[in-house]
Amino acid sequence: MKKIGVWIGAMRLRTLPLSISGIMVGSALAFLLGNGNVQIFSTAILTTVLFQILSNLANDLGDSQKGADNADRVGPKRAVQSGEISQSEMKVGVGLFVILSFVAAGVLIYLSLPNLSIELLYFFAVLAVLCVLAAIFYTMGKSAYGYSGFGDIMVFIFFGFVSVIGVFSLYGLSFEWLTLLPSITIGAWSTAVLNLNNMRDVENDSASGKRTMVVKIGYEKAKLYHVGLLVLGLISWLILVSTFVIITYSLLPIIAIVPSIFIAGHLKRVFTAPQPSALDSELKKVAFLTFFSALFFATALFFV
Repeated sequence: MKKIGVWIGAMRLRTLPLSISGIMVGSALAFLLGNGNVQIFSTAILTTVLFQILSNLANDLGDSQKGADNADRVGPKRAVQSGEISQSEMKVGVGLFVILSFVAAGVLIYLSLPNLSIELLYFFAVLAVLCVLAAIFYTMGKSAYGYSGFGDIMVFIFFGFVSVIGVFSLYGLSFEWLTLLPSITIGAWSTAVLNLNNMRDVENDSASGKRTMVVKIGYEKAKLYHVGLLVLGLISWLILVSTFVIITYSLLPIIAIVPSIFIAGHLKRVFTAPQPSALDSELKKVAFLTFFSALFFATALFFV
């Protein structure tokens, strides 16, 4: 039983709400247009969760192999670093979730077949492979992109555009420019979570040779970068919500703005944090900002 608890901890379940935010918004837009499908929605959620768990396990293994997880690391204890899961065991775990991720993605594509052209079918097949590779090679391998400062770009793309626009397309809907707005918001806010994580770990990452964006631009500039990500996401979100207030002739979508009132307080804590380690508690706040904004928006569209 203890080992099961260790594996659950290694999966970092607290990261899952952030990963499904884009799926909720993209699906809500599809349902509003009359193309909703509960099977596609539930399978898309499952697939995204498996991709995220795969990424978390691979990250645990990769950082341990490269020495970034050590006694000086701030934040939750890592399973391989602590010795509770060996590297060989974690490799098996990563392999298992690669298989589960591909199976779930395959089922998702199968359920969406009536909605897909042959070109889109091949596109989503390739995208599934890219999602798995992105999850693995964030910290694993000699060319791990998380160690070269490209993690922010990948999070912005996959958590934002791939998540929202990708799932929207699976329902058989053609591209809509309006889907860019939530893609930008969720991508920017998800990147802000990563930025906080890297700000918290800046000293240890720098010493370990992990060249994150924060290490490259410096801790103080990373604070300004953080402001930019949150403001970009907020502006895009306000435009989206305002648009749907007009489109639906309802004030209900305004509830999706409520979580944003906490941004000011969050930024104040970021700028007054006495040391990087004090930022650890702020990660989940931005993750919940993203999740509940998406949830409230999706709920509003369901009832309008």
